[in-house]
Amino acid sequence: MIKILIVDDEKPICDLIDLNLSSAGYQCTSVQDGLKALDLIEQETFDLILLDIMLPGADGYDIMEYIRPMGIPVIFITAKHEVKDRVKGLKLGADDYLVKPFDVVELVARVEAVLRRYNKTEQHLTAGDVMVDVEARLVTKGGRPVELTNKEFGLLVLFMKNKNVALFRENLYEKVWEEEYYGDSRTLDLHVQRLRRKLGWEHCLVAVYKVGYRLEIPAQH
Repeated sequence: MIKILIVDDEKPICDLIDLNLSSAGYQCTSVQDGLKALDLIEQETFDLILLDIMLPGADGYDIMEYIRPMGIPVIFITAKHEVKDRVKGLKLGADDYLVKPFDVVELVARVEAVLRRYNKTEQHLTAGDVMVDVEARLVTKGGRPVELTNKEFGLLVLFMKNKNVALFRENLYEKVWEEEYYGDSRTLDLHVQRLRRKLGWEHCLVAVYKVGYRLEIPAQH
C-alpha cells in the first residue's frame, strides 16, 4: 500500500487529508511538528510527503532541503500563496504546490499525478468484494469476472480511487469522456446506472444532490 506522510501544524487539516486519502486507499501518517517529521522520515519509508511550510521545530523549506537527496516526492500544502513562495518551493525540489484552502478532489488528483510520475500508483484497487487490476483492466466481484465497457471501467476506477468523496458530474464526464461537459448528464447517469446493476452497488454508489455521485465504502475496505 502507498504510504503518505502528512506534515501540517493544524491537526484538523491533517485529519481531513488523512480521512480522504485513507478512503482513497492510501496509508497515512500525520504529524504537526517539523522535527518530529524528520524523525519519522528517518525511521520509516514513505512514498509521498504532503508538507506545510510554516511549522514548529523546522519549517517546510528546511525539511525539503534535508530530504531532497532521498528522492521522496513532495507536495507543498500551504497558506503561503505568493509567486515567490511557490518558486522557492519548486526550486527546492517539490513536485507540486497546493494553496490552502483547497478542494479535496483536487488534492487527491494531484497526489495521483505525482505518484504516477514516480510509477508508484496502485495497480490493484479494492472496494468491498469488488477488485480491479488497473493495468490488466480486469474487474471481479466476489471472485467472478465482471464485463465493463471502457467508459464504465473509467468511471469505476475514478470512484474507487475517491471512495467516500463526492465527485462532480462535470469532473467525471470530462475525465472519462475526455471532452467538455455542457450540462447534459443523461449519458453519464446511464453509465452510472449500468455500473450499479453490474456490481450490485445500488445502495453504495449514491447520487449527491446538485453535485454528482459518491461511492460509499467503509474506510476499512
